[in-house]
Amino acid sequence: MNKITPPRGNSAASRDIASVLHPYTHLRKHESQGPLVITEGKGIYVQDDAGKSYIEGLAGLWCTSLGFGEERLVAAAAAQMRKLPFYHVFAHKSHDVGIDLAERLLAMMPVKMSKVFFNNSGSEANDTAVKMVWYYNNALNRPRKKKIIARVKGYHGVTVAAASLTGLPNNHLDFDLPIANIRHADCPHFYRYGKAGESEEDFATRMAESLEAQILREGPDTVAAFIAEPIMGAGGVILPPKGYWEKVQAVCRKHDVLVVADEVICGFGRTGKMFACDVFGIKPDILVLSKAITSSYMPLSAVLVSDAIYQAVADNSAKIGVFGHGFTAAGHPVATAVAMENLDIIEERGLVEHAAQLSAHFLARIHGFAKRPLVGETRGIGLLGAVELVANKETKAPFAKPGSVGPRLQDLCQEEGLIIRGIGEIMAFCPPLIITKAEVDQMFDRFDRAMTRLEAEMGVK
Repeated sequence: MNKITPPRGNSAASRDIASVLHPYTHLRKHESQGPLVITEGKGIYVQDDAGKSYIEGLAGLWCTSLGFGEERLVAAAAAQMRKLPFYHVFAHKSHDVGIDLAERLLAMMPVKMSKVFFNNSGSEANDTAVKMVWYYNNALNRPRKKKIIARVKGYHGVTVAAASLTGLPNNHLDFDLPIANIRHADCPHFYRYGKAGESEEDFATRMAESLEAQILREGPDTVAAFIAEPIMGAGGVILPPKGYWEKVQAVCRKHDVLVVADEVICGFGRTGKMFACDVFGIKPDILVLSKAITSSYMPLSAVLVSDAIYQAVADNSAKIGVFGHGFTAAGHPVATAVAMENLDIIEERGLVEHAAQLSAHFLARIHGFAKRPLVGETRGIGLLGAVELVANKETKAPFAKPGSVGPRLQDLCQEEGLIIRGIGEIMAFCPPLIITKAEVDQMFDRFDRAMTRLEAEMGVK
């Protein structure tokens, strides 16, 4: 079935096999199949080393909002490299562009925040959030209040603490994870876990009641925080059911449990609002950002904390003598300069509004696949969406060999000139925010051709 040609000789692909250990990859399969080697990109398109062009339907990894080849970001990086190529923010040091970005982020927040802590990736940022929650509760002399509840199918990264928060088995298996004090609540996917005759609102109520029951079982004096993506990304682009966020926040406030919003994928316009917290009325105590903050032209992430958290942390650092956490390259001047220019472009070109306006067409095209025989559910918001494949539309039954059909469709999409993400049997779409209506049609036309080929291979009519 797989038409990918194994690499030969001294090609880039064969050299890759010999030298690179790849993340999120079947390593033995990679030895025979090799990589798709991308060498350049422009707009929503990338090109491989054979000269073939592809629509990048996942914006790289949910992140390249401005697309590829944005010269203003290149110029911003080069200018900052010449002016101040590196400086740190340890031990009472700082730099002007980092201060500028921190002020700007605080001004953009959906709720009032006090301080910004810079990191280099979403995983690092979520590790920071975990440590901040623990440090905060120690500062308040609550040494038992340390458990953090994430969710099944949630994704928060792959460092030790972040991978523990992530609710996906492959991020735990044989890594000896999760670590202590991490728990997982129910996945709020109405299509998969709603009961017969249950409304979305009733399902949301049941999810909130389940979370409260879990907090009570653990002991409210031991539960410190609830962390969640406003919309679950790598777990399958799962939208919250109606009323979910209002209900779970009420449970958290009732039991003095901090709310941590992971906006790593959703932030900076993906949903048609600047932040998904704006969409769902989320009022977090801690908010985590990365990816689109620089369109991933440079690594950068940020953790924003409320004043209550900052004051307790600051008091504790005075007692100890230092806040002993940080990363050498965190708040890197080149990364923060690129972030400033990136935010300028998002605002000047009205890309948040563009995402909101184009969303209706984007979603109409996604929902158009719902009638296909192998499609169980289509879902989306803004310029983020998914098509979930099933063996039986009526029963929602999976395929006999789970995780076999989605990867095949992903390969067929690649042959058709479309790169998307197959999450098992869930096909995820997250194109650059600069995509046009015509390019949305090109993207879904290519997906349609791949779907038609898949149905023919499987003998489905």
